[in-house]
Amino acid sequence: MTPFRIAALALFALGIPHASAQDSLKIAIGQINNWENQAPTLGEDAGIFKKHNLKVEAFGTQGAGETIQAVVSGSADLGAGVGVAGVMRAFSRGAPVRVLLPAFTGTGDLYWYVKADSPIKSLKDTTASQTIAYSTSGSSSHNIVVAFGQELGAKAKATATGGPPATFTQVMTGQIDVGWSVPPFALKDLQEKKITIIARGSDVAEVQAQTIRVNVANANALKEKRDAFVRYVKALGRAIDWAYSSPDALSNYATIAKVPVEQAKITRDDFFPKESLQLAEVKSLDVTLQQALDFKYITKPMTKQDVAGLFDMLATKKR
Repeated sequence: MTPFRIAALALFALGIPHASAQDSLKIAIGQINNWENQAPTLGEDAGIFKKHNLKVEAFGTQGAGETIQAVVSGSADLGAGVGVAGVMRAFSRGAPVRVLLPAFTGTGDLYWYVKADSPIKSLKDTTASQTIAYSTSGSSSHNIVVAFGQELGAKAKATATGGPPATFTQVMTGQIDVGWSVPPFALKDLQEKKITIIARGSDVAEVQAQTIRVNVANANALKEKRDAFVRYVKALGRAIDWAYSSPDALSNYATIAKVPVEQAKITRDDFFPKESLQLAEVKSLDVTLQQALDFKYITKPMTKQDVAGLFDMLATKKR
């Protein structure tokens, strides 16, 4: 009899259960340092997912487009921070992607800025020869930039610039006229008056109460690891609760984002109210379906019934 077998029998005789290995889930996160996307990493570090017998392996992408690609290809089981219209486009083309949960409702977190000495003081000041940034095609920042043009009179050319750091460099070097960002990135530059905010996502009235980003899953992984996904949903909700109640969460996030705790608190409390991270309902789906058509993410009108298969039952499960 092998030593391992003897040890296992001894544990059984003592009534000590043999611990099963943790289930592992890989998650791709667009803008991984954003506060709204911190629950998986903060929760993993705090041991919340371990209590649900899960190991969460997170890696960052430049935005929703890359995140969807990672999920569709199967290199990630999950994706966080993906624009709903972009998911609809992938689904309409037969991609194995499902909406698991809402991720962010509202648009007050995103802001657009210019260099402090820019002649641009509002979106209406922009011209067709100028540029306005968004992250990647299919992202919520892309949707909002399109809406800026349709609803608020912005004339600047929408241009993909990647994440906030790359965008900031392009703005400060004159390659892009209007940059996009989310706090805490560039808050220090804002306080030092190096940049000026000229618009926020919440300026588009139609999307103020809309779920604009969701958590998505690879359909095949969801089928094969369903029990692990159910436990992930429960753990994610508890991680969000912890992130808004524990001082440790703020200090840990400040370390990750490399900002003072004061800026981390401003980021969380002023730009990401807890209700915006609700997991219960994908809101204003009718609005999103119309936007997906208007912005040419889908080629023909679709109803809620047409996309019913996109939304998995886990999106409405209680934790």
